[in-house]
Amino acid sequence: MEDGERQDAYRDACLIQAAVAARGNAYAPYSGFAVGAAVEDESGRIFAGCNVENAAYPEGTCAEAGAIAAMVAAGGRGLRRVIVCGGGPQPCFPCGGCRQKIREFAAASVAIGMVDADGNMLARRSLADLLPDAFGPENL
Repeated sequence: MEDGERQDAYRDACLIQAAVAARGNAYAPYSGFAVGAAVEDESGRIFAGCNVENAAYPEGTCAEAGAIAAMVAAGGRGLRRVIVCGGGPQPCFPCGGCRQKIREFAAASVAIGMVDADGNMLARRSLADLLPDAFGPENL
C-alpha cells in the first residue's frame, strides 16, 4: 500500500468512526431509524451529524444535513468525502434532498460511503452516480 492509499484508508477510518459515533447520538423516537454521517472538508477537518426527528413531521433534519451545517459553521466550503451510517444490513443511501445538499459543496467525483452500525462498508458511490446531471451553483 502506498502512502496516498494509506492516508485515504486512515481518513476513511476516521470518518467511519465519527459517523458511527454520531449515529449513537441520533434522536429518532418516531421512526426508530438512527443515522449518523461524517464529512471531510477541503482542509481535512471532520464534521459529524445525526438525524434529529420532530413530532411535527417533516421538521426533522437528516444526518448529512447536520454534518454539512457543522462544516459550514466552522468555515468549510468544500467536501472531500462523505460517510453515512445506517443501522440495517442494507446501505443507507442519502435521500434526494441530502444528495442535493452534498452537491452544493462537492464535485461529482466525491466518494460517498455507506456503512452499517459496526462501521462495515456496504457500498460506495460517487456523487455523480447518486445524482446524475445535477444542478449546482455553476448553473446559476
